[in-house]
Amino acid sequence: MYYGYDLDENLIKLAKEAEEELGLVFQEFEENSLNCSAKVLKAFQEEMVATSDFAEVTGYGYTDEGRSKLERIYAKVFKAEDALVRAQIMSGTHALNLAFTGLLKHGDTFISISGKPYDSLLTIIGLSGDSRNSLIKNGINYEQIDLIESNFDIPTIQNRLKQGNVKLVEIQRSRGYSERNSLTIAQIEEVCKAIREVNQDVIIMIDNCYGDFVEDREPIEVGADLIVGSLMKNLGGGVAKTGGYIVGRKDLIEDIAERYSAPGLGKDIGANLNQNLSLYKGLYNAPSAVCSSLKTMAFASLLLEKLGFSVDPSAFQKRTDIIQTITLGSEENLVNFCKGIQFGAPVESYLTPVPAPMPGYPDDEVMAGGSFISGSTIELSCDGPVVPPYIAYMQGGLTYEYGKLGILIGINQILKNKK
Repeated sequence: MYYGYDLDENLIKLAKEAEEELGLVFQEFEENSLNCSAKVLKAFQEEMVATSDFAEVTGYGYTDEGRSKLERIYAKVFKAEDALVRAQIMSGTHALNLAFTGLLKHGDTFISISGKPYDSLLTIIGLSGDSRNSLIKNGINYEQIDLIESNFDIPTIQNRLKQGNVKLVEIQRSRGYSERNSLTIAQIEEVCKAIREVNQDVIIMIDNCYGDFVEDREPIEVGADLIVGSLMKNLGGGVAKTGGYIVGRKDLIEDIAERYSAPGLGKDIGANLNQNLSLYKGLYNAPSAVCSSLKTMAFASLLLEKLGFSVDPSAFQKRTDIIQTITLGSEENLVNFCKGIQFGAPVESYLTPVPAPMPGYPDDEVMAGGSFISGSTIELSCDGPVVPPYIAYMQGGLTYEYGKLGILIGINQILKNKK
C-alpha cells in the first residue's frame, strides 16, 4: 500500500527514480515561480491593494475601484498599457471571441500563423459548424499559414504581409489538439520582429492560454500587441471561479471593452459579482500553481516514458505551457488513463469518464476533471479526442503532492487493466 492506495510496487520504484532525476528541472521551475511571484507582489504593492478592494459592488459597477485596480495590476505584470479582466468573460474561448469581434469588421482579414487553431475556435471562425454569427458569415476573411516542424514559416508570413490588407495576425501559443510543439517566447519574439520588418500596423494577438507564467517573459514584452487568456487556467490559480483576461495596447482594449459591454460604456460598467477577492487571490497564487503543474507534468512525462509510452514534451525538454501529451495507442488505454486521473481527483472521484460528444468539438471526447472549479485546467485534468493515435492531453496540478498522487493512480489504472 502506498499511503493507503493499492499501487503497483514497480510503479512506486519508478516514481522514486523519476523524482531523483528531475531535481535540476524542478529547481528551474521554482526559480521561474519566484520571478513571477516577485512581479505579482510588486504590482500589488504599487497599486496599494486594500481589503476594501475585495468588496462587492452591485448594479452598474461604475464605482468599483477594486476592479479597476486589478486591471492595472494585470497591465503591470504583463508590461502592457491596459487590461480587461472580468468575471463576465466566461472562458478563454469567450475572451478570444471578444477580441476578434471587437477588432475585426466586415471586409477585414486575419491570419492564423500557427496553423489550424484550437477546436473550440473553428465554429467561431466559421471553419466548422453552421453558426450564422461566425466571423466568416459576418464578412471577415480568414487565412492560415501552417508551421513548419513547429517553427514559424517566416518567409511566407512576410510575403503575405507585404501584399497588404491584413488587419490582425493571430498566434496560438499552446499546441491545442495537435501534435506540434507549443511555441516558446523566443519563437514569438523572432516572428514579431519579422512581422514588424514588413508591417508596422498589423495587430499581433497571442492566444496565451496554458502559457501564462511558464516562462520568465510574456508575449507583450517581445513585441505582441495583445494577449488573451482564461482565469480557469493558469492565472486563476485554482481560486478564480470564472473569468478571462485581455491585456495589451490601450486603444485595442478600448475597442474590445465596447464589444464586451456597449459603445460608450466600455470598461466603466460591470458589477464584480462578489468575485474580486477570488480574482486577486487567484493571480497571487498563480505562480506557485503553475510551478506545481509544471512539476507534475514533468514527473508524468518521465514516468510514462519509462513505461514505454510516447510523450511530448519529454521531461527534460523546455516547456512553454502546462500541457503534457501521452500517445496511448488504443481507445482502451486512453479511457483507462482518464478513469485513473478521475479516480485520483478530490472531487467526484467516484465517477467514471466515458467518451461522449462535447459542444464545440468535432469528435467524441473523454475527459477526467474532478476539480473544485468546474472545467478548471490548472487543477489536474486530462482529456482527448477518441480517435487514433489516442493522445491524452493532460494539464494542471494545484500542488505537486496532489498532482503526483493523481498521476500514480492514473497510470496504475492502465497497468491494472493490462494484467
